[in-house]
Amino acid sequence: MYQTGKMEKIMISIFFSPRGTTKKTARAIAGHEGPVQERDLLGRPLTEDLTVPAEEPVLVTMPVYAGRIPQHCFEQLSAHLKGHGGPAIAVAVYGNRDYDDALTELQDLLEGNGFRVVAAGAFIGRHSIFDRVAAGRPDEADLAAMADFGARCREILAAYTPGGDHAPVAIKGSHDLPPHKRVPFHPSAGDRCMKCNACANACPAGAIPKETPWVTDNDKCISCGACIYLCPTQTRQYRGEAYETAARMFEAKCAPRREPEVFF
Repeated sequence: MYQTGKMEKIMISIFFSPRGTTKKTARAIAGHEGPVQERDLLGRPLTEDLTVPAEEPVLVTMPVYAGRIPQHCFEQLSAHLKGHGGPAIAVAVYGNRDYDDALTELQDLLEGNGFRVVAAGAFIGRHSIFDRVAAGRPDEADLAAMADFGARCREILAAYTPGGDHAPVAIKGSHDLPPHKRVPFHPSAGDRCMKCNACANACPAGAIPKETPWVTDNDKCISCGACIYLCPTQTRQYRGEAYETAARMFEAKCAPRREPEVFF
């Protein structure tokens, strides 16, 4: 990812990507110029401490749920991602409404755990619940912006000295955050369910019983959309009159195109 002297350093890339968009964003930013060690919290949650040496940079890319990073990701990262003064890049991926306080939340988490956030960015992807919003994104312009952000990050990382004097990055958003909100809509299965258990095996919240995979435990569901993305018959969807009404309102409100924002 970047070099200090003649030594090429490994980039640690951590993301949560239920529908593939966050992974695509992280990879576009990291680029292909050096070794990258990836960890998707969807399939490999942090259950033990991951301690990162000061000389290895960390890229943390999170989707935005109701203006925040997913609560279960926040809990994993807070408890188990440990730094020793090394550089971190914070990235939020949101569905064309707003990223609100997700980046400042991620910044505070990383700096509280021993990292120095040297850059941050908010990028747009197809909305995970109202999927007609930002359909087709990230597009070519988004990918180019991600690549440019990654190139600028590599310049910063090449000059980074652990323990040196680094000014805090000013990021849009509040640092005084209320409790996480729950998303009110949850996917359900239709009559085409094959009981293949692809959804149950992938669900990060354990909200889909393997014995009855057409059922969703709404008290556990985090509305990440992994089950929709993986369903071979596409029978898992968001449904209902309340959902359709909310979708029409959301689509009208969030139709104008939002553009990436970056902070250094």
